[in-house]
Amino acid sequence: ELPENWTDTRETLLEGMLFSLKYMGMTLVEQPKGEELSAAAVKRIVATAKASGKKLQKVTLKVSPRGIVLNDSGTNELIENISIYRISYCTADKIHDKVFAYIAQNQLNENLECHAFLCTKRKMAQAVTLTVAQAFKIAFELWQAAKEG
Repeated sequence: ELPENWTDTRETLLEGMLFSLKYMGMTLVEQPKGEELSAAAVKRIVATAKASGKKLQKVTLKVSPRGIVLNDSGTNELIENISIYRISYCTADKIHDKVFAYIAQNQLNENLECHAFLCTKRKMAQAVTLTVAQAFKIAFELWQAAKEG
């Protein structure tokens, strides 16, 4: 369910929307998309994160039509900048419903990676997913406009 003012977020989204999340980790995946695929990847990441017993890294995730920018919340240090064109899938996990995950292609080695993040609420995981979906849509519209223009 989207907030009523969702349509107003297009402007905000062009600037980039910020989410405060906890980074759970990454695992390699075989395919660029798929619900079962991402669910299995999230399950592996959650298990690994729990087993390590380490505190999760607090991160700021900025979503815009350019892609996703990850920064460390404490130091504000850039962790990763992922182009929207390298992201093939994003989801709010069904079982771990506070988990937002995306699959993207690594720029250096072309590996497909699933990255998972812990949100404070289930609604937030859904919001991040929807925001990334919106960003895709806008990026596509901008790309089309550029192509025609």
